[in-house]
Amino acid sequence: MLNTAAVKTAFFRRTYDEAMGLLVEARNYVAVNELRALPVLSPSDRLLLCCETMRLTTRLTHIMAWLLAQRAVHAGEITLAESAEEPYVLGGAKTCLTVTEDVKRLGDQWLITLLDRSHKLYVRVSRLDEMVKREALSHIEPAGSAL
Repeated sequence: MLNTAAVKTAFFRRTYDEAMGLLVEARNYVAVNELRALPVLSPSDRLLLCCETMRLTTRLTHIMAWLLAQRAVHAGEITLAESAEEPYVLGGAKTCLTVTEDVKRLGDQWLITLLDRSHKLYVRVSRLDEMVKREALSHIEPAGSAL
């Protein structure tokens, strides 16, 4: 018999590890590459670089916050129903789902790769967030049934 809790934990761990790895790579990018690129770019390209770097960190921040909320559910610190409501739901969809093709003109392959990977991870986590919301709704008892 398959232990679904073990499968969920292993899946969560892989997603968490992937997000944490991307977070470290993003930190390294900002600490090293972005600072070297800024002085040689035009003002409009500097603005683009800063905006896309912020989009990257925004995606990763929302992903990590959601994953930590799910960890809290697993640890019994919050309920599944609580995790499906503010402030625990995945936020930032308008910003995080946007993909700016203009970033390619910067020729910064490291940033392009980080943006692509973070976007794909955000899309996957948004699907998981929808699953959590559906599961939470299926566990809510209809009004008056608790009597």
